Amino acid sequence: MPKRLAVALATTLSTVTAAALVVTQPPSATAATGGFDFTRAQVATTGLQAPWSIAFLPDGSAIVSERDTATIAQVRPGSAPTRVATVPNVSPQGEGGLLGIAISPTYAQDQWVYAYFSSASDNRVVRFRLSAPQTQQVILSGIPRAQFHNGGRIAFGPDGMLYVTTGDAGTSANAQDLNSPGGKILRMRPDGTVPPDNPFSGSRVYSYGHRNVQGLAWDEGGRLYATEFGQNTWDEINYIQPGRNYGWPTCEGMCGDSRFTNPIQTWSTSEASPSGVAYANGTLFAAALAGRRLWTVPVSAGSRTGTPVAEFQGTYGRLRAATVGPDGWLWVMTNNRDGRGTPAADDDRVIRVPPAGGTSPSPSASPSVSPSASPSFSPSPSPSASASPPAGPRACSAAYRIANQWPGGFQGELTVRNSGTAAISSWTVTFAFPNGQSITQLWGGRHTQSGSTVTVTNESWNGALAPNASTTAGFTGSWSGGANGTPSPVTCTAA
Repeated sequence: MPKRLAVALATTLSTVTAAALVVTQPPSATAATGGFDFTRAQVATTGLQAPWSIAFLPDGSAIVSERDTATIAQVRPGSAPTRVATVPNVSPQGEGGLLGIAISPTYAQDQWVYAYFSSASDNRVVRFRLSAPQTQQVILSGIPRAQFHNGGRIAFGPDGMLYVTTGDAGTSANAQDLNSPGGKILRMRPDGTVPPDNPFSGSRVYSYGHRNVQGLAWDEGGRLYATEFGQNTWDEINYIQPGRNYGWPTCEGMCGDSRFTNPIQTWSTSEASPSGVAYANGTLFAAALAGRRLWTVPVSAGSRTGTPVAEFQGTYGRLRAATVGPDGWLWVMTNNRDGRGTPAADDDRVIRVPPAGGTSPSPSASPSVSPSASPSFSPSPSPSASASPPAGPRACSAAYRIANQWPGGFQGELTVRNSGTAAISSWTVTFAFPNGQSITQLWGGRHTQSGSTVTVTNESWNGALAPNASTTAGFTGSWSGGANGTPSPVTCTAA
């Protein structure tokens, strides 16, 4: 639309350049993009029906949601998908149906699978066990639903919180209404309750002014990126910061209004329509539906740092999801049977891309899995509960890291690990800041600070750790003067 173009041109030249440059041709066959070798991509499985989301079980196998069949399929490279559950109460219509899925961070203990789906009256988030999907706990209901713009991606962040993307459900005013869950990115505890450190007191709203977000990914510093569908002009990737307004419906793409946060990348809607997104090696990998390609976007510290490159352009058709698996490969999923694609005989497919360097084994099924083996989703004891030498004393260790720093402020992480041979049920970390620093906000734990001494204890959901298991608490802090030193020692006690 001409007025949108005029708004974009009114933005400073540096901002426009940062968001508009793209490369639509793939790199040479000898180049690796974002740390992955796209010349050695493999089809891992075929025969899926409009798959939407992918997540991984502790044994390394994937589970995939199918939007229109409301089923969950288990996928192992080299094997046909196996349908392992049908989710009740799903009402597939238009872009609605069984959408995002996520695995509990403590799956070995609780076996929870989370799902976002369209019911007959709303979109909602539930959790259940794969062995009993009919027994659902509703985590959040009342998200507006429509034929289009249903959002639907869910993922656990590095802070242990559950993030949920919603669409405006065709009513653009929802996006600016802080009392509506539509057109938002929501943040909540695993049980659906509101974290006390959310940007709006008592609200699950984390960011707003979104049209239809369907991709979430975090970098190693805990920064959140999201893909968003535009209307007729600009699709976006945004660096998501708590409490920020991303402009819809007043602004699509870049705008010159200080009330709104600009995207770090835009494309025309025919080039992208970005759904799922993954992060690895300083690169975002955005699955494009209408664009029928995988966009690779170099980023650092919330900004784009290089020219995006298109992979798989015209190779596999519409792409719905991208994620990095526990095997270190990039997993990409097609979506040609969603009613808008032109499916091949073996669609829909999961494609795996190996890391650059090394060899690529053929995508055969793991030899440790026999056809008669029980599905991995059936409840089973965690490895620490199997026969082993008698457990020793409970112990834990903690590592402190500065993830990002700026004048007067910084972001840090505490990684707590069970360093003993017995399971622990809780942990406490203590350290003293050497230069008068102060914690302003902490997630993934609870903290107190007296002078320079800081004590961090676990939340209810991340205190239990099996031997060698770990969890991470993140925080922001302030500092002044000439140093932001690392505290030593950092001690951990377990119970």
